Amino acid sequence: MSRMVVVAGVVVVVLIGALFLLSSRAHEKPQTRVEQPVSLANLQG
Repeated sequence: MSRMVVVAGVVVVVLIGALFLLSSRAHEKPQTRVEQPVSLANLQG
């Protein structure tokens, strides 16, 4: 029974560590504009 508690504790610690690692890697990237401005001369034709 004691070995089972140790294994469960190790699994919990590893899971918490993995969650912390994943949460620290998720950063929002700054927005970048994809569209390019279109001049009105190109639209008249």
